[in-house]
Amino acid sequence: MSSAFDAAAIRARSEVAISVALKVGREAARFRRDSNPGTLAIENKGLQDFVTIVDRRAEQAIRDGLISRFPDDTFMGEESGGGSGEGGTWVVDPIDGTTNYIRGFRHWGVSIAFVAGSTVEIGVVYDATEDKVFHAICGGGAFKDGLPVHVAATADPAHALVILGHSRKTSFDDHLALLRRLHERGMDYRRMGAAAIDLVRVAEGAADLYYERHLNAWDMLAGALIAKEAGAMVAMPPVYKLLAQGGPVIAHSPGLAGEFAFILDIEGL
Repeated sequence: MSSAFDAAAIRARSEVAISVALKVGREAARFRRDSNPGTLAIENKGLQDFVTIVDRRAEQAIRDGLISRFPDDTFMGEESGGGSGEGGTWVVDPIDGTTNYIRGFRHWGVSIAFVAGSTVEIGVVYDATEDKVFHAICGGGAFKDGLPVHVAATADPAHALVILGHSRKTSFDDHLALLRRLHERGMDYRRMGAAAIDLVRVAEGAADLYYERHLNAWDMLAGALIAKEAGAMVAMPPVYKLLAQGGPVIAHSPGLAGEFAFILDIEGL
């Protein structure tokens, strides 16, 4: 299904999303910096799965900022739910990396994607580490604070840095087996706990791979588009499946395609 939105409509939405992400991200960062962690009103949604009052306030602020400008769009957020519509849908994680945010580990961000039909048209990610915004429009390249970003040219696995995510919905033994295989090929690896930020690290060439076996759509769609537009090879299920049930994502620099082909086979992508 092709998008019903012309280039001007997409560009207008991108500009608003960038502004909203920057404002909400900075407000969340200021609140965390100036507040005692005990004031965050942490709730536990599951094992190592938390939500704070900031998540909910941030999501409402994002919703208000987007829907006030584009009232016919629909909204799907991690905290408030919602579904995709026949027109365009905003898919939002207000604080990606909530555990990091709670603990003061500044690897977290704000993730905003816009989906029309079967296409992720816009990806915007506020990176709290650097107080900068990454964004991409489908077919238009990837940018960090307005400057183009590109994936790394790494071709030697012994020079590769990979970032792996792990969900408790998937096998830890499989995760360990993957670590061993990458380690044996000479690669170094990290687990950072914020998929949107991990994906933009691939986009800007700081890492050569990001892979996780299960993510929700709001965790991955914006970052995956940015990585793809920066030149990464990206594989994930169709958008409609991700919106309904989540799934795997892999994004990597092209020079290491042969090293990571086995992951595509594992996932059937």
